[in-house]
Amino acid sequence: MKEVKMSVITKEKITRKPFADKKNYPYGFARSGDFSINESKLLQDYGSLFAALVDGKITPGNDEEQAYLESALGHREPATSQEKAWLKYQARINRPKTASIYGSKRPSAEEVDDDEDISDNSDIDISLDD
Repeated sequence: MKEVKMSVITKEKITRKPFADKKNYPYGFARSGDFSINESKLLQDYGSLFAALVDGKITPGNDEEQAYLESALGHREPATSQEKAWLKYQARINRPKTASIYGSKRPSAEEVDDDEDISDNSDIDISLDD
């Protein structure tokens, strides 16, 4: 019988990989115009750690990581530049979508039920006398 090994997610594996958000920042943080060069570097270096802590993939291993998690969850004000960059990133990706200045798409025509305006007169008695 063959033994199947599951890959274990370790903190080292997570933190070694540079953080990238291809969905919201397909050309990288530095080219977005949302972040300074320093903030972009901090997000690449610490973003994977923050994401793993917030998602519960890893647990804080020391006081510094516990502070990162508390700040990321909004339980305390950010104290370090890493925490500030992460919260700025979160604010950018979770901001409400703005409306176009050119108007919106025309609403589709709704199906109109022509019988809707006819009231129910089933309680009226009509007699036809000749």
